[in-house]
Amino acid sequence: MSEISIRAGGAAGDGIASVGEVLSKSVSRMGLHVFGLNAYQSVIRGGHVWFQARGSPEPVYSQGDGCDVIYALDKQTADIHLPSLRRGGTIVFDPEKFQVPDSDLPAGVRSLPVPTLEIARKYTTQSILQNAAGLGATAFLSGIPLDVLHHTLADSFGKKKGEVVDWNLGAAADGYAFAAAHAAANDHAISPHGPAKLLMTGNQAIALGAAAAGCKFLSQYPMTPASTIMHWLAAHSAETGVVVKQAEDELAAINMAIGASFGGVRSMTATSGGGFALMVEALGMAGMTETPLVVVESQRSGPSTGLPTKTEQGDLNMMLGAGQSEFPRAILAPSNCGEAYKATIRAFELAEAWQTPVLLASDLHLSENYQTVDREDIRFDIPVPSLVTVEPNGHEYKRYQYTESGVSPRAFPGQAGLNWVAGSDEHDEKGHLISDVKSGVPIWVAERTKMMQKRMRKLQGLAAQSPGPIREGPASAALTFVAWGSTIGAIRDAMPILAAQGIVTNLVHPPTVYPVHGEQLRALLEPAKLTLLVEANFSGQYGRLVRAETGLEFPHKLLKYDGEPFYPMEIVGRVREMVHHG
Repeated sequence: MSEISIRAGGAAGDGIASVGEVLSKSVSRMGLHVFGLNAYQSVIRGGHVWFQARGSPEPVYSQGDGCDVIYALDKQTADIHLPSLRRGGTIVFDPEKFQVPDSDLPAGVRSLPVPTLEIARKYTTQSILQNAAGLGATAFLSGIPLDVLHHTLADSFGKKKGEVVDWNLGAAADGYAFAAAHAAANDHAISPHGPAKLLMTGNQAIALGAAAAGCKFLSQYPMTPASTIMHWLAAHSAETGVVVKQAEDELAAINMAIGASFGGVRSMTATSGGGFALMVEALGMAGMTETPLVVVESQRSGPSTGLPTKTEQGDLNMMLGAGQSEFPRAILAPSNCGEAYKATIRAFELAEAWQTPVLLASDLHLSENYQTVDREDIRFDIPVPSLVTVEPNGHEYKRYQYTESGVSPRAFPGQAGLNWVAGSDEHDEKGHLISDVKSGVPIWVAERTKMMQKRMRKLQGLAAQSPGPIREGPASAALTFVAWGSTIGAIRDAMPILAAQGIVTNLVHPPTVYPVHGEQLRALLEPAKLTLLVEANFSGQYGRLVRAETGLEFPHKLLKYDGEPFYPMEIVGRVREMVHHG
């Protein structure tokens, strides 16, 4: 069974993201698994952007290596991506715009000049219509039926009707016919493979998960790559019942979410590293007041603004230490869209059960790229229990009552007879502050110690109720990968390639980065013959965390911090080097 990788490239403003989305949707509607990589720069026009849609009858977990068809809108795309064309591949371009000499073609590949601008001018003077013609030619080469492409194109216009839609459908048909008349389909052309599959980005999966979990309030300030969580929930607010508030900044966003949760509403905010840095002070307040809160932290390259449209896993240390002093938290790290949906639901459940902030660690590679998801994994019948509140019993209410679990009885503002103080200072069981004139007095020094211990006991419950580390692959493997988050996708694609070369591997990864499940990690990793830590940061932050918590060392590392995602063959090459050369 074949797979196809289709790449489109040009400048920002050329509509590359739309081309890639149409290709990804078309392939998923043919019943194939899809991974769509959207690579772009932080400019509105200019620069180089590209999109790769990879489809296969078998599950695909990353963008893969190389491509089979390139639709190039400019010469720079041809120059950059021609070396990635696999044998039997084709580059599509308009000779009116630039030329691709045969001498530039890698061995075993071909070019297909398509008059996309000439086709566009049949319908309108708008040159953007050339993309419909280019999509038609690319679809033919890739094995995408014209009717599938037409349906996807028509859907992309939403409620628009009339000649604009007709022009695009006509230009796509003309491009398709031109390619059919001048070239054969690609050697790796795909064919329909069952019913259509769901296709979504990681951010869409997170937004869906929040809605399924009963989230009713999102406050957010837009920051790439987390912005589309807000976009999706705002667009579907009426259907999901989620109130979406675009705040004036990240400080306001997290404080609004804390306030809504304090009032009894499941609430969330989302941001990236720079915005999360601004939220840190308020995160500590949620920890002190024991207010449930879900925060999505979609990482990108730093420090400071760094590479705002490129991926990284460099914020783990910040998530671990964000806030003043210490308070319990959980950090969940999904690796793909299906996991992101479920992890978001789990984040809300943990936050509410343990009355504390829970962080969902995503990154640009997961947040903004497209993946197919099994339909049975997206369920909206998730039970959302009514918030249990305490009833007046004639005694003074102790909001922060000492309990074995660390979780105290929770009431909500407005309940008669259940008034309490919820300040950001340290307090006693009733919420009365023990700071200022009481601090340093022996009785209140002891109270502080007891309250700190009460809060931190929640970590035991968080660890018990959060998913522990998972091993994929045989226990007796020659090498064990250790990774977290979206880097796992390229590893999953690399493992069968290595197996075909006689190198059996397995993968240990933590759906819950923190609390660390130390005993389970040791049980999985101590028998390993050889380990390779794979992280998208400079210092191996997860590896350091595991070493601190368990004493386990990772002498071999594959670390990447150039803003680009891992590719399977990078991982294959490193493993071969380790296994064969020591």
